[in-house]
Amino acid sequence: MAIHQVVAGAAPGDAVTGAALRLRGLLRRIGPSDVYAGLVDPALAGEVWSVDEYEARAGTGAGDVLVYHAAVGEPAVAAFLQRRPEPLVLLYHDITPAAFFAALDPPLAHRLAGGRAEVAGLRRRVVLPLAVSGSSAAGLEALGYRDVRVSPLPLELSALRELEPDPATVERLAHEADGRPVVLFVGPLLPHKRPDLLLSAFHVLCTYRVPEAHLVLVGAGPLPGFRRALEGVIDELGLDAHITGWVSKAELMAYYRGATGFVTLSEHEGVCAPLLEAMALDVPVTARAHAAIPETVGDAGLLLPPGDDPLLAAEAMGDLVSDGGLRGELIARGRQRVADFDPDVAEATFLGHLADVL
Repeated sequence: MAIHQVVAGAAPGDAVTGAALRLRGLLRRIGPSDVYAGLVDPALAGEVWSVDEYEARAGTGAGDVLVYHAAVGEPAVAAFLQRRPEPLVLLYHDITPAAFFAALDPPLAHRLAGGRAEVAGLRRRVVLPLAVSGSSAAGLEALGYRDVRVSPLPLELSALRELEPDPATVERLAHEADGRPVVLFVGPLLPHKRPDLLLSAFHVLCTYRVPEAHLVLVGAGPLPGFRRALEGVIDELGLDAHITGWVSKAELMAYYRGATGFVTLSEHEGVCAPLLEAMALDVPVTARAHAAIPETVGDAGLLLPPGDDPLLAAEAMGDLVSDGGLRGELIARGRQRVADFDPDVAEATFLGHLADVL
């Protein structure tokens, strides 16, 4: 028996692709397991296969199981899953509302809206609906699913502490910050992450509370026009802020290690792994109470209400970087919170759910 996984698209650095590749190692302890995708980045050739190659590689599928990671739409993948005979397990990572991209990237907005319709259309094919968080489970229930189970992703948070930071990045950040507090954001520069609101809040922070603060936004900018607009805001307001673009793991560690506090004002998250990464590396965090963020943070960070208030966000950032007692308390709580995300427990939970199907 084989348990194969399917994703809409596979690319290096993509969170869903990374999750599928991690679970592949777990599934290969049971039997054959590969990852298939509708769209495969050439950099992953030999690691991820096209769904067009599935029958040639996997055969009839008799006795096998498919696990589909749903995070965006892809009609070819949905059609593939509809016609396959294998029992289908759905692992829902949540799908970002299309409205965030309607003006900036209409084709992506169409894929996101289509993705929700495709997931709803697979309901009768799915023998086991899973979601990566309680918030995502609620989203799946809104699409008509019942008896949705939460299956957290196995995140190797403890292993982060063993990664060596990139020396050149450490030196560059030290030169840029020059001993001043560093506010860090990690994630793709996309509309639902609200980097625009973060820049507004940072402007307030520097104007009224911590004028010496330095902001670093670490992450790729898949929408060039949106990134240019953010860079325009930085220039127009004269902010001491820097957008890095995509970085390696070693470079990312250098930014985490050099950060005074981590901030995200995102409005839609299935999990928000960077919040957990920051806590694992003793960086205190603040975020807004949207989607899965409250259940991810727990009591280990400054949790803001979901409104678009840059003044409130600036106050939270100010406390995060300047209140030593609060920082120590949040760091201690963060360590405890990270312990709740034991990857061994997450893997055991996932296998336990699969056992009901197998």
